[in-house]
Amino acid sequence: TELMTHLSLSFALPLSKGYEKKRGKLLAPYIPQIQGVDPSLQIDNRIQASSQVALQGSKSNKSRAANTRDERFRSDLHTEAVQAALAKYKERKMPMPSKRRSVLVQSSVEACTPPDTSSASEDEGSLRRQGRLTTSTPYQGHSHPAVEHWFNRVIQGSSTSSSASSTSSHPGGRSVTTTNTTAHAALNVNAAATALADLMAHTQLDNHSAPPDVTGLSERSSHHAERPHVASVRGVSRGFNHHTSVMETADGVPVNSRVSNKIQQLLNTLKRPKRPPLREFFVDDFEELLDVQQPDPNQPKPEGQQMCPLEGEPLGVVTNWPPSLPAALQRWGTTQPKSPCLTALDNAGKPVYTLTYGKLWTRSQKLAYTLLNKLSSRNEPLLVPGDRVALVFPNNDPVMFMVAFYGCLLAELVPVPIEVPLTRKDAGSQQIGFLLGSCGVTLALTTDACQKGLPKAQTGEVATFKGWPRLLWFVTDGKHVVKPPKDWHPPIREASNDIAYIEYKTSKEGSTMGITVSHSAMLAHCHALTQACGYTEGETITNVLDFKREAGLWHGVLTSVMNRMHVISIPYSLMKVNPLSWIMKVHTYKGKEIIIDLLCLSAWCCVCVCVCVCVCVTPGSISSCDAFLNVFQSRGLRPEVICPCASSSEAMTVAIRRPPEMGVPPPGKAVLSMGGLSHGVIRVDTEEKLSVLTVQDVGQVMPGALVCVVRAEGIPYLCQTDEVGEICVSSGSTGVAYYGLPGMTKNIFETVPVTPSGIPISDRPFTRTSLLGFVGPDSLVFVVGKMDGLMVVSGRRHNADDVVATALAVEPMKFVYRGRIAVFSVSVLHDERIVVVAEQRPDASEEDSFQWMSRVLQAIDSIHQVGVYCLALVPANTLPKAPLGGIHISETKQRFLEGALHPCNVLMCPHTCVTNLPKPRQKQPEVGPASMIVGNLVAGKRIAQACGRDLGQLEDNDQFLYIQDVLQWRAQATPDHPLFLVLNAKGTVSSSASCLQLHKRAERVAAALMGRLNTGDHVALVYPPGIDLIATFYGCLYAGCVPVTVRPPHPQNLATTLPTVKMIVEVSKSVCILTTQAITKLLKSKEAAAAVDIKSWPTVLDTDDLPRKKSPQMYKPPTPEMLAYLDFSVSTTGILAGVKMSHAATSALCRSIKLQCELYPSRQIAICLDPYCGLGFALWCLCSVYSGHQSILVPPLELESNASLWLAAVSQYKVRVTFCSYSVMEMCTKGLGSQTEALRVIRRLLMLIFFFPHIQLRNVNLSCVRTCMVVAEERPRIALTQSFSKIFKDLGLSPRAVSTTFGCRVNVAICLQGTAGPDPTTVYVDMRALRHDRVRLVERGSPHSLPLMESGKILPGVKVIIANTETKGPLGDSHLGEIWVSSPHNATGYYTVYGEEALHADHFNTKLSFGDTQTVWARTGYLGFLRRTELTDASGERHDALYVVGSLDETLELRGMRYHPIDIETSVIRSHKSIAECAVFTWTNLLVVVVELEGSEQEALDLVALVTNVVLEEHYLIVGVVVVVDPGVIPINSRGEKQRMHLRDGFLADQLDPIYVAYNM
Repeated sequence: TELMTHLSLSFALPLSKGYEKKRGKLLAPYIPQIQGVDPSLQIDNRIQASSQVALQGSKSNKSRAANTRDERFRSDLHTEAVQAALAKYKERKMPMPSKRRSVLVQSSVEACTPPDTSSASEDEGSLRRQGRLTTSTPYQGHSHPAVEHWFNRVIQGSSTSSSASSTSSHPGGRSVTTTNTTAHAALNVNAAATALADLMAHTQLDNHSAPPDVTGLSERSSHHAERPHVASVRGVSRGFNHHTSVMETADGVPVNSRVSNKIQQLLNTLKRPKRPPLREFFVDDFEELLDVQQPDPNQPKPEGQQMCPLEGEPLGVVTNWPPSLPAALQRWGTTQPKSPCLTALDNAGKPVYTLTYGKLWTRSQKLAYTLLNKLSSRNEPLLVPGDRVALVFPNNDPVMFMVAFYGCLLAELVPVPIEVPLTRKDAGSQQIGFLLGSCGVTLALTTDACQKGLPKAQTGEVATFKGWPRLLWFVTDGKHVVKPPKDWHPPIREASNDIAYIEYKTSKEGSTMGITVSHSAMLAHCHALTQACGYTEGETITNVLDFKREAGLWHGVLTSVMNRMHVISIPYSLMKVNPLSWIMKVHTYKGKEIIIDLLCLSAWCCVCVCVCVCVCVTPGSISSCDAFLNVFQSRGLRPEVICPCASSSEAMTVAIRRPPEMGVPPPGKAVLSMGGLSHGVIRVDTEEKLSVLTVQDVGQVMPGALVCVVRAEGIPYLCQTDEVGEICVSSGSTGVAYYGLPGMTKNIFETVPVTPSGIPISDRPFTRTSLLGFVGPDSLVFVVGKMDGLMVVSGRRHNADDVVATALAVEPMKFVYRGRIAVFSVSVLHDERIVVVAEQRPDASEEDSFQWMSRVLQAIDSIHQVGVYCLALVPANTLPKAPLGGIHISETKQRFLEGALHPCNVLMCPHTCVTNLPKPRQKQPEVGPASMIVGNLVAGKRIAQACGRDLGQLEDNDQFLYIQDVLQWRAQATPDHPLFLVLNAKGTVSSSASCLQLHKRAERVAAALMGRLNTGDHVALVYPPGIDLIATFYGCLYAGCVPVTVRPPHPQNLATTLPTVKMIVEVSKSVCILTTQAITKLLKSKEAAAAVDIKSWPTVLDTDDLPRKKSPQMYKPPTPEMLAYLDFSVSTTGILAGVKMSHAATSALCRSIKLQCELYPSRQIAICLDPYCGLGFALWCLCSVYSGHQSILVPPLELESNASLWLAAVSQYKVRVTFCSYSVMEMCTKGLGSQTEALRVIRRLLMLIFFFPHIQLRNVNLSCVRTCMVVAEERPRIALTQSFSKIFKDLGLSPRAVSTTFGCRVNVAICLQGTAGPDPTTVYVDMRALRHDRVRLVERGSPHSLPLMESGKILPGVKVIIANTETKGPLGDSHLGEIWVSSPHNATGYYTVYGEEALHADHFNTKLSFGDTQTVWARTGYLGFLRRTELTDASGERHDALYVVGSLDETLELRGMRYHPIDIETSVIRSHKSIAECAVFTWTNLLVVVVELEGSEQEALDLVALVTNVVLEEHYLIVGVVVVVDPGVIPINSRGEKQRMHLRDGFLADQLDPIYVAYNM
């Protein structure tokens, strides 16, 4: 258990003996021994020695202290326990969180990176996101001498996806690494790892089918999964940069050779024994059950007898006792008018004013008369007896408060004392406002000085605070009150059950309640306090507490007047400036009693000199009282005069230790086991000295009260004598109710404790005190905590004050600002998690603070046996303050949960705390085929198979077998028919082409090629979007060459975009590059030479000024199955894959799209897509020629300067069908959303649109659009499409118009909505079932529901089936599996430079393992399901909807379940308003979350806890690393898809320049 406790602490590098032994044996040959002694043993001995010294020191201290009293009760025992606990831990290197240092500029040498062939994929294209370019920089060349060898491989196991991707840079799929003697920095690893790295650097690693596990704990024997891809955009082509070393990720993808020091350091912390597995339990098919913490059979249980209620001594009969408090004031004000009542001190400690009883009586009368008779509204008195009035007085003016309080009592008004609201955003101020509103308060009393200091509105009146009712502010100073007539006397009645005053209380959750106290309860409480404290008439007391509430009010304002006592009121501000002040005033005024808070004793014990009697009003541990006694015992202070008491707002004073002269039993102290207390039982003086709590009694029960202890939760059963519970009081001197809350009142103020058999113990109702405690020997009451500070973690109770004490014992003066630490619990994943927030001293360094945080974690774990979920440090003086300067806990918790705490350091430890995760899924063997399939049923359900409509009869152009023949036919039949219009950023036509013009331009290109190239040669077309690209494509077909469209490099970002161009040219075996004159110069420029080897370019042909020559003869392919063109694209996993498209597939694709979209020569469509791959290429270059319709081409790059270009073109040309990408849709939504709102307002005001020329959409009308299709290779983004529809609804866009398409590498167009057929349907599935590869349909709004939209209609001629990814058998309707497709326009295979198509044959030519085993299918690599709907399609049949869930390659296999990154990312983005974008990936066995912060950098650390929380709550996963970056860092491709693997490479190479990196270890 101890070992596991050590291992579970954050970032701890394990030093377990068994592990070290094995590790030492393995590395022994490579590590030089120092004098024959194992270095790890030297470290062990050193730490043990230091800990022994510490322990010896503590023993000597104990022997010195034993002379005075029992050493078990020493107050510094807890500090010693903490130090001893920390000594047990070894010093460990922990990876600190990374924080950006903007002032540190990286030097040129440090900025150099090792060899890297990483490059962005399509993110360098037309749709570059705003922000810095963060893709990895290629190696610039290093020639300085070697210092160390580079690691040749990143030894890295991965559980990222179900089918890993492999990169083949050499035949056979082997990853060859070469040694590299150039080095530029040593990796921050231990000496053993360095020696091992040197050894491995000379070793040729040649035959590794899969890299080993990163942690070195297990070797992966599994081969690469069955769907390896061909080439990576980050791979290196043969012959290029051959002198550099290449590192690879777990997916076989090369990354930057330099894994950052911090990443390596974190990696080292993972090399430790695994934690024991979770206990077995049942997992339902559709419901994931959390691992509920089972009670430990060995945990302590209460063994005592049932307690008996404890009764205090009876209230004594006092002769001549006033019948009420106003009567007492009248008596002393008339009989003893010059007797001092209250002396107020200023901040310098000088007496400001002494209020006599005569003055108090007359001034209270004046105020009472003024309130009742001089304040009116509409000729009616503003106040009537019984109304509530707010008392808003500062803490340094007790005189005015006392006058106002008694003035209200004399007027029979109900005072509601509250704090002065200094700002409109005070902590808890809004809740105070709710209380005032519920109490019906309309008037607030205050002083002139206070009223002037309140925030003012523009009118000069006091501002209305948030949540507050409208108040009339009345100043109670002398000039504003009126002397009453001689015949007016305030009504002096006997104490009744009417409300006397309302005291506010803030609950644990932050809500504020008003506790009503009746006149009779107020009188009885004064009587009980007088008897218990031995107060006598005319004596002097000193009050340091807040006089507006609780003990400061009860003693210093109420009981003092009852007994004609003189109160010396010391403001809290003076205590902070001069801690000696209260002791000096006791001496000056010969005060007999002092009312002081327990915390004051600890804060000011070091400077005080004398004291007589002290009443301490906060229950707690012994340390503060002991520290106070240690200082003053030598000055004559007797221990027995320190009298703690226990109180609560609801029950008022519960118990108090009597003064020594009353002949009471001696004080009691107990050393209790914290382990026992956490289980709610009392175990005294256990042997485990590290985890004990020393408590002292709070005296005897109040006179006339009946006290019992009941269970804190559930039915109030009486506790046993050795059981801790909530103390309940029944007496006439408690609060009566929560004002306006009858339900809570019944639960708190009318509790009926019962015996275990259910019999009430008394017919009197009891009041719950919210104090946790027990009754000890001699009928002494012990308090061990408060309900407000109770944290129940995994069934065990922990007290926040105890955790604070432990944290403060870890060198607090060095790091914690004024000891300000807040501890609370938050509910995450159905259990409470402990959060510790401390204010950091301004002079504390990052490293020291981090070490202090790690030591606090260790101390709390050792002392309390509980893990801390989050430890945060905030700048000094930033936590919300309570009225007297303490920390406002509930407001702090609220800020933490809202992400508004703004910490400067955060340490999350979810691995330690979260032990109730669901059991990892164990995959069960599949049911055999024979028992599953019957006819067309699988497991009792219809086989999930669907197809588009028939292709129908051939038309004129359909009879052509080749697309180039169609162009020649159109050039002859309709030479002037316009085919293409290309628009520029201004919306004007930059270029156009008719059928004949396109044909002529293609002929020129063909003529240029025929003399230079052979038939079948591959030609790279490197053009910006436009007519040139289309013309050269057909020119290549005319010449018999195979065109390969390539996105041109970006002039401002050659370093990352040019290597991609180079790679595609080389991988495609292009023998020639066709391009423009400008790009030709760019390819051969000096900047290009720095990025690639420009001498190895093939022939580059500039086509800008080709001669007007006609090709001698058009090339006629012998068969339609011949290769027409190559389509290269980069997947979201960073894999560059080129597919082969035959002439037959090209024609079939165009025909299918023509039928689905009803495309004819009279139609116009608008296309805002990139023309380089997939469906975007087909729509740009192929479909217009085949169908004859006119295409309005809008290059997406132009939208960056004119976001409305695409929509304006759609409106101008009245286009019915348009295509775009998610990037375009997002750009329009973000860039134009505010303008649609402005247009709506303007139109409502009937104003002329052209008076507002700055609005780009002023003439746009989208009512013409029937179908707007988003081209994508991913799950439909419902949120984006819905927001797009909603925003542009006001411009006439039909909400039914927007839909999506679906295609992939094996088939670029599987689904496309088209113009006919039913609207796309949306279903809601259970996200938890998806993780188990199951589909469970639920209702909208259900918990864990995920909306999935249909990905368009299946194209004509296309057949789709859902197959099991492992058995390759068919699945039933609404079952999740891989989407397989059979179609005439399937691609014929992958194209690679090494001719490895055979490895990927099953992608394009696979068959079912049972059922229909004849049909040849292509595997898309996407998970989805088919569902038969109630709708009918164009043929009258019931419609089968295809729902795409996500890419198999992108899924994350975690805890045996399959997660889709988009689901986690959606949750994360929703967690905080400042998260602009998010991407997740796995690194080793850790989940890494990268978030883009769209706000100030001080919000960065707020996101760490929120991200961890939401992923735990919604996905049952622990986030390993949270990386906060700037907007625009997450790379995306031209389709708007995130390039997560590029991001992963940048993270591993430490190239993201993050704002903050948090390692949740």
